[in-house]
Amino acid sequence: MAAEHRRSVEPDGAPTVAHHTAHHAATAEHTEAEQAEQHPTEQSSTQQEPADRRGGPGGGGDEPDPNRWKALVICLLGGGIVLLDVSIVNVALQSISSGLPGASPEAVQWILSGYALAFGLLLVPGGRLGDASGRRRMFVIGVGLFTVASALCGFAPNGLVLVIARLVQGFAGGLLTPQVTALIQQLFRGKERGTAFGLFGATVGIATAIGPLIGGLLITAFGTENGWRFVFFVNLPVGLVTILLAFRYLPAAAKKERGRRHDFDPVGIVLLGAAVVALLLPFVQSEQWKSNAKWWLVVAAVVFAVLFVLWERRYGRTKEPVIDLGLFRRRSFSLGVGLATVYFAGFTPLFFVLTLALQSGLHYSALLAGLASVPFAIGSGVASTIGGRVVHRFGRQLIVVGTVLVLIGLGGVVWVVANHYGPNLGWWLVLPLLVGGIGSGLTISPNQTLTLSEVPVEQGGSAGGLIQVGARVGSAIGIAAVGSVFYSALASTKGDYAQGLPLGLGVSLAFVAAALVAGIVDVVVGKVRHTEATV
Repeated sequence: MAAEHRRSVEPDGAPTVAHHTAHHAATAEHTEAEQAEQHPTEQSSTQQEPADRRGGPGGGGDEPDPNRWKALVICLLGGGIVLLDVSIVNVALQSISSGLPGASPEAVQWILSGYALAFGLLLVPGGRLGDASGRRRMFVIGVGLFTVASALCGFAPNGLVLVIARLVQGFAGGLLTPQVTALIQQLFRGKERGTAFGLFGATVGIATAIGPLIGGLLITAFGTENGWRFVFFVNLPVGLVTILLAFRYLPAAAKKERGRRHDFDPVGIVLLGAAVVALLLPFVQSEQWKSNAKWWLVVAAVVFAVLFVLWERRYGRTKEPVIDLGLFRRRSFSLGVGLATVYFAGFTPLFFVLTLALQSGLHYSALLAGLASVPFAIGSGVASTIGGRVVHRFGRQLIVVGTVLVLIGLGGVVWVVANHYGPNLGWWLVLPLLVGGIGSGLTISPNQTLTLSEVPVEQGGSAGGLIQVGARVGSAIGIAAVGSVFYSALASTKGDYAQGLPLGLGVSLAFVAAALVAGIVDVVVGKVRHTEATV
């Protein structure tokens, strides 16, 4: 790339006429945008200042918000408890089944899948609400609702109440999560933004991997019958502290933004929600819903998605759509969302099948099964922080290195299980899980940073929600695909986990390989076109 094109691209700076066109469509009411449309050749020199000032307090004005690092800690606390609940419940399922009246196999399945469905359903609408109504407000509402739902989960008298409370938890998580990425986008610039996303990536990796350990500790401490309740109660003090600190350190919406009227595009939200649910449902219910009729929902999801795109094109001509489809014309965004989808399809099932093999196959306690994931958490946490600091230097090449390491780590897990399956399996897994964790840390946070690098700050919530939707859809597809192969192998070998686990993880390897191919393609195309993604 020519030297003059290597400088950092600030997303709200809109350095190209094409970006200005998409930005102008979403903010046509602003006088400065109208003037820039009339004088496109002056855009790069005149638009940066007003675009930056639109961030409001702490939102990326000329002076950075002095509380931005404290605000980041608050964001990570809120986002962390939501991500923790994705994995912490896995080791509590046996405790729930034995200690909760009415916890039938169908109810237990919905405790997992209901959360995933509700979470995915509200990600993009939640991000849009934050963009339009204030991110601090939606963040506090999300944390508050999540905390109340966690209390309801912990006090649930039967399986039905727990399922309903988990649905509410999922809705709250879907509302809260896009505010985290949007606030990071709003508060940080340049290298600092990469560092902040690196810390968020560390939170994602650590929360996902260490959830089983915390769950195991709680069940060991409070007993099998009621230990599962404390898996949910642990969220209460964290949620209350996060709410109190959010009012102090998170930036409120700018005064002029508070007075603006926004179009919330209810038809678009309904169509998108229908597409997400129709796509997720057959995958998250793949083990309980045996009929092949469920796959017709995938066809319905495609129909809803097409209707959504057609509606957004029409609606966006005169009003604010729920998603600016122009974002997908940017390779950094569209490829980043796709990469996140296939990567999470390979990364997430690892802990799902590994926990099952350790607990059901080798009869590890919940605590020991959770300890097995600690090396991955350590590697992911350290590498995410480093990756966030250096992503501005290496761009998508860093993600290629990360996915290669994940492939090596997963391949090592497959080899260890095939050759050393036994009581000492946990020790044999330390090195490959550490390598996989390092690779994951160099993949998730750099990809998040680069995917949002050209997204205008005012669209950060809905754009961040789309990345998370991709990750949730990928996770559901990955768990369904890996689980299907895993359970089929167990059935054909009469419960031989030493054969079933490697076969299931082979599917995970294929998904991560697809993410590697996507990263390589982006690097090659970027070098050919001189359009490498930058922070």
